[in-house]
Amino acid sequence: MTEQTKSFHLYPLFMKLEGRPCLVVGGGSVAERKINGLLDAGAAVTVISPEATDRIQMLSQTNHVLWQRKTFAATDLKGEFLAVAATDDQSINSSIAAVCRARGILVNVADEPELCDYIVPAVLRRGALCIAVSTEGKSPVLAQKLRSEIEQIITAPYAEFLDLLGQQREIIKQVPDAEKREVIFHALVYSDILDLLAAGKHDQAMERIKECISSQLG
Repeated sequence: MTEQTKSFHLYPLFMKLEGRPCLVVGGGSVAERKINGLLDAGAAVTVISPEATDRIQMLSQTNHVLWQRKTFAATDLKGEFLAVAATDDQSINSSIAAVCRARGILVNVADEPELCDYIVPAVLRRGALCIAVSTEGKSPVLAQKLRSEIEQIITAPYAEFLDLLGQQREIIKQVPDAEKREVIFHALVYSDILDLLAAGKHDQAMERIKECISSQLG
């Protein structure tokens, strides 16, 4: 394979969007899903579309998004951190992508992975735990299927388990011995604490946490 024809995989990352300006062009169901994801991340979302779904209109009325009821123009891009092109017109989406790329703005084009700077994966969230599945745009349906299968394994108690681990992490970080800290972290994760939480035995789970820590501290 020559350097000219070599293809690369997408680089997976999780991005902080809180307070960052993001633009979504389009007002249909696809745009709505993109908007929901951006809002979950705390982005400051502007929507440009002559029409919009009931939910997008509601989000505008409650000041969760800024909806500009108009068609897109290049002048609408004013230093956004990233953009989404989700209209029902492929030529318009392509034009939006071209303008974004010329201005150094990351862009996602719905159903056109070759025009995307980033791909939005299928996501499973359990509190602070986030699992993302991507097929690099080759089969979003497969990504959704895999997400559903993972959902049956990574159940709701993982959220509480992770929160407890996070709380203990701050305590364990005070242990001066790095190797001992690692042993404690390993003991907590590979204990039966998650099973106890899943069974609703919160008090017993807390006792097990104490045991895991104290057994290593002597």
